[in-house]
Amino acid sequence: MIHVFHHIPVMLEECLAGLALRPGGTYVDCTLGGGGHSRAISRAIGPGGLLIGVDRDEAAIQAAIADNDNWVSSTMFFHGNYDCLTEFLSQAGVDGVDGVLFDLGVSSHQLDTGERGFSYHQDAPLDMRMDRRISTTAADLVNNLDHRQLSKIIWQLGEERWADRIARFIVEQRAKHPITTTGQLVEVIKAAVPAGARREGPHPARRTFQALRIAINDELGSLERGLRQAVKHTRPGGRICVISFHSLEDRLIKQTFRSMAGHCTCPADFPQCVCSPVCLIRVVTSKPVLPSREEIENNPRARSAKLRIAERVFGF
Repeated sequence: MIHVFHHIPVMLEECLAGLALRPGGTYVDCTLGGGGHSRAISRAIGPGGLLIGVDRDEAAIQAAIADNDNWVSSTMFFHGNYDCLTEFLSQAGVDGVDGVLFDLGVSSHQLDTGERGFSYHQDAPLDMRMDRRISTTAADLVNNLDHRQLSKIIWQLGEERWADRIARFIVEQRAKHPITTTGQLVEVIKAAVPAGARREGPHPARRTFQALRIAINDELGSLERGLRQAVKHTRPGGRICVISFHSLEDRLIKQTFRSMAGHCTCPADFPQCVCSPVCLIRVVTSKPVLPSREEIENNPRARSAKLRIAERVFGF
């Protein structure tokens, strides 16, 4: 079954400008998703160009292949994680690319497809795998990790102030009955978060769901590996554009770009530099590009988006 993707690409014009697209060039969309960014890139580079699309979600790849008539440039699609970019480019017979785009986080399609278990607004199996070939689900973490491990994940990856209390409530509840659905987990979280805190800010389950999703899919580790491979394979003058949606991602992108721009990343108390920085990129955006007020009004999911851009400056 081919799933239909309804997707509004975030900061589309800013990404197209940031990539400094060249007609006939070769570009990679490492997070194909609904293909909104990719189709615009394909139109811009024209029939002589090549677009390579990568996604962990097989449904996104199938939808892109089924939509073959709407691609202007040549296309190649790969099902897998963007931290396998080197392998995919080798399979494509591509030595270097002119630009790479990352649009991070969970896709609108994944959130809106209840059975994937990403949304705390729909009751579904507690899954959260972007790639269903992965064996471990969110339910496995929730039901098998001890209190300390759960608390650490929820605190570090969700930046949830009530992490320890939520972890304790999870452990107590699963002793009575396994927690296997998103609805069950939401109820446990609501019980754990004090009433006053529940009345303020976002949904009380948002940060815990974020933490579990990041952990299951190794999103931060994959991101750093993917960024470094993207820089390695981008030709001098080419651009790397990354859209993030929460502070952990943005902080990692900023630090990785800073390191690859030749800045020392040693702790401040080190007597001398031991990281031996090499300048591979020029950071184009000293501060992240943010969506316009109009875009946020038209697409509320863009509200937390941040775009950072770097340019390759060093040969292979």
